[in-house]
Amino acid sequence: SIADLDGKTIGVQLDTVGDTYASDINNAEVKRYFDGSDAVKDLADGTLDAVIVDSDPANVYVSENKGVKILDETFSEEQYAVAIKKGNTELEEKINNALCELRDDGTLDALKENWTGENATKKPYDFQYHDAPTGGRLLMSTSSTFPPYEFISDDEVVGFDVDMMKAVCHKINMELVVIDTDFDLVLSNVVKGDTDVAVAGITVTDERLKIVDFSDPYTTATQVVIVRKD
Repeated sequence: SIADLDGKTIGVQLDTVGDTYASDINNAEVKRYFDGSDAVKDLADGTLDAVIVDSDPANVYVSENKGVKILDETFSEEQYAVAIKKGNTELEEKINNALCELRDDGTLDALKENWTGENATKKPYDFQYHDAPTGGRLLMSTSSTFPPYEFISDDEVVGFDVDMMKAVCHKINMELVVIDTDFDLVLSNVVKGDTDVAVAGITVTDERLKIVDFSDPYTTATQVVIVRKD
């Protein structure tokens, strides 16, 4: 159980909500990784006692590593949203309107099912968009270490977040440009103005709201604990 994590060695992805939870556990030794999959490999090898990570990536990691499992007990539900530079209300409004339309017309549900459902294809969604955007480029920072939301396939960043932002960009008549970096840099890219948005399975927290604004949530998630089956 979560209560049994006191004093244990816990792996997390750097600067994630899982990192925050692990840091609050009594006497825990927290080992931080750029890629959550590396933490789960170390768990399977016996280097760690547990890994705290978001539920959807956890399912991917467990499917790739024999001998580990997800505990039934979870942390509280959280919300993912698009991070936007403070004060850019025009872009925030455009993205919120697009998300509202995509929620109402069923596109968000279809994308979630395509990437995380029981019959997930794990392949980019076929939008069949043919008209070229005329509203310029939208630069999006992400971190391709978070399947099924963003990961590398055939030398390209793909996943739920990428497809969701493609759909948003179609609604707001912009071309999506994906810039891959480490997770601990995605928000600072927005703060510095290097990218317009950050989308990387980013949970809305009070700390993050101090440096960026967020769109309306586009999906929910929970943090889970992965342990060895023994």
